[in-house]
Amino acid sequence: MDHNNEGINAIRNEDYEQAVKAFSEAIEANPDDPIGYINFGNLLASIGREEEALKAEKFFQKAITLDSDSMTAVYGLAGLYYNLERYDEAARLYEKAIRGGIEGADAPYMLAKSLERTGKLKLSLPYMQRARELAPEDLQIRLSYGILLASLEMFGEAMEELGHVVVQDPDNADAHYNLGVLYAVSTQQREHALNHLKKAFTVSPDHIQAREVYNMISQSEE
Repeated sequence: MDHNNEGINAIRNEDYEQAVKAFSEAIEANPDDPIGYINFGNLLASIGREEEALKAEKFFQKAITLDSDSMTAVYGLAGLYYNLERYDEAARLYEKAIRGGIEGADAPYMLAKSLERTGKLKLSLPYMQRARELAPEDLQIRLSYGILLASLEMFGEAMEELGHVVVQDPDNADAHYNLGVLYAVSTQQREHALNHLKKAFTVSPDHIQAREVYNMISQSEE
């Protein structure tokens, strides 16, 4: 019986107790195979509690010790560090995973987010651009790219990205909020700014920032 597949199926069925049992058996049966450790690490990391996160770290590190070329383990550990707000460590590992052959838009996106979290906005830009190139249909990437461009005062490009998001997803509160701020700051088009800000807190009533900026602009002199 393939214990790793059994564990993965158990996770799909939300039977986490069975998943723990299966991955434990996978490791016991093949202690030199990194796959069992990676799967167990991913399971523990998904729980989200600090105690399990620390255990997950050890499983990922064990997998890397067994196979230093296992970019799946490196990527899993990077995600764990990101969720623990250890962004510098996450960035280093995401970069290593990309160099090691991890494909797709998620890796450069997460590297960009890690660098962004440490204040390295200019360094994060090419990775965010790469993520957008690889997954132009991913609205979360397009939204993050637009916000990053705005933070770097590349207002025209930012407006284009955020405008694309609201066309594709008219109820995206974050895109409307950031567009509203952009219109207020970069073009001083007051009505456009107010319209987008109002849309943001209309579709998402708990969007306090949008409401506060809306009130500030609407109460200011025209």
